[in-house]
Formats: sequence, C-alpha cells, structure tokens
Amino acid sequence: MAVQAEVLFWSTQARPAEEAQAMRVEVLGGFGPGVDYQPNEAGPWLTRFKAEIEAGSGSIGVLGSLHGDFSSLDADTLMDLDGLGVMSSSETFNNLAKLGTDSMQYVPWMQASYIMAANKEALQYLPEGANIDALSYDELIQWTANVHEAVGQPKFGFPAGPKGLKHRFFQGYLYPSYTNGVVRTFASPEAVTAWEKFKELWAHTNPASTNYNFLQEQLLSGDAWIVFDHTSRLAQAFNERPDDFVAFPAPAGPTGRGFMPVLAGVAIPETAPDKDAAMALVKYLLKPETQLATLRATSFFPVVDVDLPDDLPPAVRAAGDAVAKMSASPDANPGLLPAGLGSKGGDFNRVFVDTFERIVLAGQPIDRVLADQKRALAKIMDDTGAPCWAPDAPSDGACPVE
Repeated sequence: MAVQAEVLFWSTQARPAEEAQAMRVEVLGGFGPGVDYQPNEAGPWLTRFKAEIEAGSGSIGVLGSLHGDFSSLDADTLMDLDGLGVMSSSETFNNLAKLGTDSMQYVPWMQASYIMAANKEALQYLPEGANIDALSYDELIQWTANVHEAVGQPKFGFPAGPKGLKHRFFQGYLYPSYTNGVVRTFASPEAVTAWEKFKELWAHTNPASTNYNFLQEQLLSGDAWIVFDHTSRLAQAFNERPDDFVAFPAPAGPTGRGFMPVLAGVAIPETAPDKDAAMALVKYLLKPETQLATLRATSFFPVVDVDLPDDLPPAVRAAGDAVAKMSASPDANPGLLPAGLGSKGGDFNRVFVDTFERIVLAGQPIDRVLADQKRALAKIMDDTGAPCWAPDAPSDGACPVE
C-alpha cells in the first residue's frame, strides 16, 4: 500500500507552544506525506487512544509518550515493531521497549537524564587508573577524598536543597547500582551498604549542599568541583564557561551503572488507519538528522549514534555526550521514573528524602531507619496498587517491599 496523506502524531511530549511549533516545522516538516502533530496532557492522550481501541478503528497513526505511559497499555493494542528495522543504539532501551514481551512494542525516540559534571581542576586528583567515563562509586568516593585532602575543603556538590532533585539520585542511581531494585530492595542488606557508601561520599560533600537546588551555580562559584544534577540544571555552567567543565556518566556499583532515563518512545496503535505511513514516520523520527532536529526543538537527547554538530550550545554537546555514554554503557541499569503512583508520587519521594535526612544528616542507625521507612513505603504501594518498574522484577499487583 502506498504511503498516503497526513499522519496523526498523538503525543504527550513537546507540549509548550514553542516546542510544538518547532516539532511541526523543524522536525516533521521534512516528512513527505505530512504530519498532524497534536500534543496533549497524559489524561486526554490515553482517553482518545483507548476509545479508538475499543471502537476497533481510529485516526491516530503514531503515539508518542514516556516509557511509563506505554508500560500501562495492553501489548495487544500496539503493533509489533520488531520488523521495522530501526531501534536505539542502547540495548538497555530496546529491551525496555519490549514491555516485558518478546518484541518491540514501541521504538525509543528521545531521552533526558541526570549526569555528573566536574571542574577540570579536579581531574588531576582522579584515582590512578580511573576512567572518568566508567567510574565506580568507590572511585568517586576516593576522588572526592583526594580533592578534599588536596585543597582542604570538601568539594563534592549534591542537590540536597529544598527544591533539589536528591530523591531522583537515590531512586535512579544509588539503589539500582547497589540493590538492582528500588521498592522490593528498599530495606535489603544491599541497601544498607548503599547508604553506608553514600555516607562515605557525604564526608567529602560541601555541607552547604543542603541549600543547593541547581548545581550549575556551585560549579560557577567554585563551591563545588564535582557534582550530580539534571542536565538542565547544569546548562548555565557549560554555556558560560564551556572550557572549564567536563560532563560524564554516573558511577557504577555492584549491580550496574544505575541511571534514571526520562525515556520517550513512539508506537503504532493496532487501529492506525495507514500503518505504512505510520511506519515510515517512525523510521523518519529515528534518522540521525531528525534526532538532531528533535534535540534542538525539545532539548531531549538522541537515542541513536549521532555526531553532535559544533553549532549546538556547549551545554547540549557536553550533556549529550555524557548521556549517550551512560545509556549505551554495557553495565547500564536504568532506574525508571516511578509509575502508577498517581497523587502519591510526592509521598513516595518523601520516603527517600526522609531516609536521607535521618541516616545522613541526623546520623541515625541505617537498619532502624530503613525498617521504619519500609512501612511507609509499603503503605504507599498498597494504597496505589502500583506494580513494580525497572530495575525491580515485575509484580502481579502492588510492588512488594520485601
């Protein structure tokens, strides 16, 4: 069947007017048959999709959304995309896109994440033999200790302020790296080790970190030389002084290189009116030049191997390189954004923040704190019925706190 008229691209991403317009003109303008790009909030996005599935026919050609949204859909409502011939350069992402089946239910489309960054002054203090693109937590701790000793001040910076994204570090980085889970393994012996390691790191952390929300400010001021934060919260430092800083992947622990991808994908509903046109659009979205146009339009990074052009802002080039290395690393172990928690998302985050404050700031016994917080976490999971998400093993019903 020949590729036909406009494809309806029904998306939860690139919703702000400026981004949506950039998607229509700069990203999708080169797709011959034409695209009707319609971004929506997650609620209306899901409602229309389900209505079309129930009716047995519809007008949506391609769905765009986050992994967590796709993971809540029935696999038999989406077209099997194994034979499409396009996928991301990250085997980790391609496996996630199977949604627990044997074949690709969506194709990874674009990603954002949290990374590490450092003042180049700190590089001379890296432990002997350490590779900055493949650090372990032990090497990071040793590095921060070396800097602390050399300059007489703790120079690790952590977003522990009131609006800092500290909970995402514990959920997506520390726990997956040490426990290969987040919910099931919350109070495990491996979790005790993880918190012991974080306490070691905290000994070389600038104590003012409890006021830090955006680490770009501390990099620029010199209050911190080695930091962790979301790519968008480091951008100013790289754009103002690109030659002074380096971006690199998060460290690895005993169960892999935990990292939290904000992963978006594209899928084709079984009810798509013109599957050939829809497949052509998905292939188009994965072309290197389209991926770069998407990066410019949305600040989401490519999921395929691309050479980032020199005219991108320095922050985008630096962060994009680090994100690509992290997601494609052989030991990548993604800790996905929590899914299925509804209005309890804030309570879930609070469990990790309270655990940090009690163990690290107040010095309370790790075992006792984890036992206390385990009860709070179990109640949230039971109340919401949210099933487990990666890297926790799948569950029937609410994810158990084991």
